[in-house]
Amino acid sequence: QVQLVESGGGLVQTGGSLRLSCAVSGIVFSIKAMGWYRQAPGKQREFVAGITSGRGGSGHYADSVQGRFTISRDNAKNMMYLQMNSLKPEDTAGYYCNAVPEYDSWGQGTQVTVSS
Repeated sequence: QVQLVESGGGLVQTGGSLRLSCAVSGIVFSIKAMGWYRQAPGKQREFVAGITSGRGGSGHYADSVQGRFTISRDNAKNMMYLQMNSLKPEDTAGYYCNAVPEYDSWGQGTQVTVSS
């Protein structure tokens, strides 16, 4: 069974940066396309960024984060990352990692709060 553990969230000011990490176990990580998702209070969970399988991987992004966020993966460590720059208050949400398409099981997420 897949296990997903997110970390790296926190409180930052507008324009700041954070780097999220996702530790994955229970699957053959290198062959799975993976993604980051987020859910703000009162809103549905939304796709943020995805990365293709294999070595290196190719990233794709939601329009709202294009040019500010960078997704990456380290298949040797079963890890995925999200570098978030130029953060805005509207980026405030719980951030989750999962496969693309996602598994039914989700981790606990990591909270990102951007103050104005």
